[in-house]
Amino acid sequence: MCYQVLVMARTKALAKPTRAAAASATSGPKRAQKRVDKRERIRDAAWSLFNELGYAATTTKKIAQRAGVASGTLFLYADDKPDLLFLVFHERLRAAVDEARGSLPKGAGFLDQLLHIFGGVFRMYAESPALAGEFVRALPGATGRNAQDTNAFTFGFLAHLAHLVREAQKTGELDPRVDPLLAARNIFSLYFGALLSWIMGLAPTVEAALDPVLRTSLALQMSGLAKK
Repeated sequence: MCYQVLVMARTKALAKPTRAAAASATSGPKRAQKRVDKRERIRDAAWSLFNELGYAATTTKKIAQRAGVASGTLFLYADDKPDLLFLVFHERLRAAVDEARGSLPKGAGFLDQLLHIFGGVFRMYAESPALAGEFVRALPGATGRNAQDTNAFTFGFLAHLAHLVREAQKTGELDPRVDPLLAARNIFSLYFGALLSWIMGLAPTVEAALDPVLRTSLALQMSGLAKK
């Protein structure tokens, strides 16, 4: 009897988590949430200071102070100052594209679908034109961790454009022999050219960059992609 009692007691002791184990189980999610909170504070501080002081005048030290973190901690979330641009724009880009994709007008033709999506992105950039210019100029050759996230998102965006091309091929708007991904890359290049024309001041407003600059460029591209 005593032996059985001892065995049962030992079994319960092994089954019952220790305080250290219980603390470890709950500390994991807490640490993860703290990392998310710090990332958001750094992102919001960078966005605010870049717009208040300008990109050139804002230092990583000022951003860390505004975010309430140590300067070294900031570099756990961004490789350098340019990478902070990708941190602040990545989620804004994603939100703009998601909203535009979710609000595509029913029955719209391929060209109007493209302009609707790109229009959402343009309007996001128009919230801070000067900072948008800094971001676009930082794009070529950017290798930071947030830049890599943005590049991955861009590839996903290209895949969505390719999906729209395939759908337009099904309806007969575009030639089914055209490679959808290649067409998507061409379309993205035209969008980026229109974006640069706005940033450089060649198109005075977002509306002008969208129409006529982007609309006419896309229409010309479509004439080459149209089913013969």
